[in-house]
Amino acid sequence: MAAAFVGPGTVTACTLAGAQFGYALLWALVFATIATVILQEMAGRLGAGAQLGLGEALMAGVGSRPLKYAVAGLVFAALMIGNAAYEGGNIAGATLGGQAIVGPSVIPRWVWPTGIGGIVAIALWFGRYQTIEALLIVLVLIMSLAFVASAVVTRPDWAAMLSGLRPTVPSGGTLTAIALIGTTIVPYNLFLHAAASKARWAEDGGVVAARQDTILSVGLGGLVSILILSAAAASLFGTSLEIVSAADMATALEPTIGPAARYVIGLGLLAAGLTSAITAPMATGFAMAELFPTSDNAKRQLIFRVISLTIVVIGVGVTLSGLRPVSLILIAQAANGLLLPIVAIFLLIVMNRRSLLGVHVNGLASNAMGALVVLVAIGLGARGIVRALGLWS
Repeated sequence: MAAAFVGPGTVTACTLAGAQFGYALLWALVFATIATVILQEMAGRLGAGAQLGLGEALMAGVGSRPLKYAVAGLVFAALMIGNAAYEGGNIAGATLGGQAIVGPSVIPRWVWPTGIGGIVAIALWFGRYQTIEALLIVLVLIMSLAFVASAVVTRPDWAAMLSGLRPTVPSGGTLTAIALIGTTIVPYNLFLHAAASKARWAEDGGVVAARQDTILSVGLGGLVSILILSAAAASLFGTSLEIVSAADMATALEPTIGPAARYVIGLGLLAAGLTSAITAPMATGFAMAELFPTSDNAKRQLIFRVISLTIVVIGVGVTLSGLRPVSLILIAQAANGLLLPIVAIFLLIVMNRRSLLGVHVNGLASNAMGALVVLVAIGLGARGIVRALGLWS
């Protein structure tokens, strides 16, 4: 049920959305949660039913060698670019959390990304991340529960929440809407979920179990995200507070836990950043190992380590680039949202190959819902690009 925990991008994007636009972008989170269930159900069916990872299925479904290399190259470029940006956001989130705990000026800013990147690299190289991850997820859950309590205590405006379910994008809200979708439907999770489902549910009935797990875990994660946005909307919307640090985000928790909010959100962001900073390069390494399969275990491990550590190094470099951490996190989530249609289209193509999936192939309803997700993601992405070019006011 890893999808139920929230990453630093989720906390940041939801807090920014609530603080800047109130409940107006609530629909984007609801859509993203439903869309995640749809896409991850397909990935789970691919793994548990056909016993294939998404990368494996892509390669198996392509006939000619040139086309196979072209598909592998496109997926490689998309995942490397998207996850490198995402990794920068993860490390930036962990940095924000650390600075909230000890103070922004106590430790030089460059030390945080470098140290966090080093910890992640060591964990990935030696494969000693399961115990660390379990501890970090507990801290993230504490922060999530604090947001849930704050959303209850601040008494959301139910009429405004209902109006936020109407799909509209307020002026200046396109990037944030894409970020909300990108932080919920994480493209690399489709590769990771297929691989995890393949390993976990190899027996009969695995498809049903995988589907139930997806609905429960993604649903819980979506609910927590909605409550984070609601807490920020109730506490911060209309205050003109600019969110530039974890201390600013902690303001949304102060009605519930007072001055301790800074430390709760600091520990939560640090833990969420570290957990996601391990997961993102790990998923990229797994996906690349699937795209370039080999029976040589040592060679497969080398591919995994080189790819995953490359993502970490680029992520550290992005974090040290000088961009404000909050801005960097939002940009990283938006990059994920722009990458989503590409990965979703690949997933839909794979899920319609009866020769690979047999009885687990997509039906009409799955294809229609998947196509709708792709169209909405493309539409929002195109709107964002056109607005960025100044062609649409």
